[in-house]
Amino acid sequence: MRIFTCQNCGQLLHFENVVCMRCGMTLGFLPEPLTMSALELAEGGDQWVARADGGRWRQCANMAQADCNWMVPADGEEVHCPSCRLDRTIPDLSQPENVERWKAIEVAKRRLVYALRRFGLPVVSADVAKGEGLVFDFLADAGPDHPVLTGHDDGLITINIAEADSAEREKRRVELGEPYRTLLGHMRHEVGHYYWDLLVRDGGRIDACRAVFGDESASYEEALQHHYQNGAPADWNLNHVSAYATMHPWEDFAETWTHYLHMVDTLDTAGSFGLAVDPVVTQDASAEVGFDPYRTQDFDALVRAWVPLTVALNSLNRSMGQPDVYPFALSPPAIDKLRFIHELIRGGAVD
Repeated sequence: MRIFTCQNCGQLLHFENVVCMRCGMTLGFLPEPLTMSALELAEGGDQWVARADGGRWRQCANMAQADCNWMVPADGEEVHCPSCRLDRTIPDLSQPENVERWKAIEVAKRRLVYALRRFGLPVVSADVAKGEGLVFDFLADAGPDHPVLTGHDDGLITINIAEADSAEREKRRVELGEPYRTLLGHMRHEVGHYYWDLLVRDGGRIDACRAVFGDESASYEEALQHHYQNGAPADWNLNHVSAYATMHPWEDFAETWTHYLHMVDTLDTAGSFGLAVDPVVTQDASAEVGFDPYRTQDFDALVRAWVPLTVALNSLNRSMGQPDVYPFALSPPAIDKLRFIHELIRGGAVD
């Protein structure tokens, strides 16, 4: 993600900021130019003037409850921002714990939508696309015997809000033997299934995708049962980005999609900070992100920059006594799968 600065005082801003910590200016994210802006209250008190573009904006209707800092054009009829308009069901906010969980979920979703817009991929809510777009349900378990399963079904992404509880998410990560489990990771994975439908199935790329990931027409239920009974093959890392990716070609695609988004957004952040990695141990492990990872056609440049960056990030985390940021190693076949995702996204961009 790009870094942003306050147009009033030059302070470095984070994507989630609602106020500048140095000068106190109100902040908002402008979805069309994809930038953070300092805001000045317009005369009348119901609109804001953005320093970034001089335009007039209103705050998203979810600002009060979900701390949504995305803005909507003042001359439009929408009251929710493009990210919040994707919501179909939100948690029961009469339960105090659900308020904080919903806020965390929306932060992850806004980061996801930002990335999809940077790629130029179509992001249309189902109500606008007459049932063919993207929509989210954020649900809570109805009891021990009625758990909510996180997943995707024909454009509907369901997220169990328990995943927004750090302790519960870590518990599930350990129980499932996963090296990595985050809200943003869930979002990226499930939306990968949606774009498989949009870019592969509807885009006429099924045969090409099968050549890389395998035949997705194989029984998903049988594959799921086999995976949870037997686990992943011992040599899964030779061909896949994760153990879960071995379960079924659809999951292999979604996991690889997730890792591609991990790679691009992290490289974009590193490049925004001018980060260069050049260990003295070898001249081969050096990288400087001097390109736009969201727009480059050069997939090999992404990989050349990604590998040394993850080594550096993991080393920094270990110095702080924290787990690796990226606890994965990419094999040549996994890199070929990432290349397919790269080319698919480039072909699916609408701008």
